[in-house]
Amino acid sequence: MLTVITPHPCENRRMSDASVRPARPADVEEIGRIQDAVFRIAYADLLAPEVVAAFSPGAFAGAWREAISAPPSPQHRLLVATEGDDVVGFLAAAPAGETGVIEVLTGGVHPGRQGTGHGSRLLNAVADLARESGIRRLQVWTLADDERVRAFLGGAGFGPDGSWRDREVDPDGRTVREVRLVTELADPIDE
Repeated sequence: MLTVITPHPCENRRMSDASVRPARPADVEEIGRIQDAVFRIAYADLLAPEVVAAFSPGAFAGAWREAISAPPSPQHRLLVATEGDDVVGFLAAAPAGETGVIEVLTGGVHPGRQGTGHGSRLLNAVADLARESGIRRLQVWTLADDERVRAFLGGAGFGPDGSWRDREVDPDGRTVREVRLVTELADPIDE
């Protein structure tokens, strides 16, 4: 009897090396490109066209270069999600105005890499860093009507706390409503 063994279709494929790490100065150009791509999609229908047109990967990168070289405090973090050697997402977090709270300031995953777990890994990394610092609460402000982001954050345990604010978004005084979502961090599970 002859048995033919065929390789599994995934056998010759390299597994994705997905991880999260602190951002490095060499990452800022890619972070700027990702932020530009994410913001152009997220804000295309909310902001005046001239505001969206003013988005610039270089300007975003310059701000991140400053954030890495001179963070306002040791608790200010800029993390990147990587796939292999490629930076595919970012997340910035810092102490909130309230003691004992970390705020997710901004972040995003490249549109071509969304839905692959990078956003969840970034949030989990921030939660881990918060726990290590004795912080037990995370918060994020998001657009009130951005159902996609709210669903993602809801799936990660965030929920509205009733707080809201109106943010001016263009020179004509147009505003958008943001809501605050929070989550309480449980103690890590000992293995």
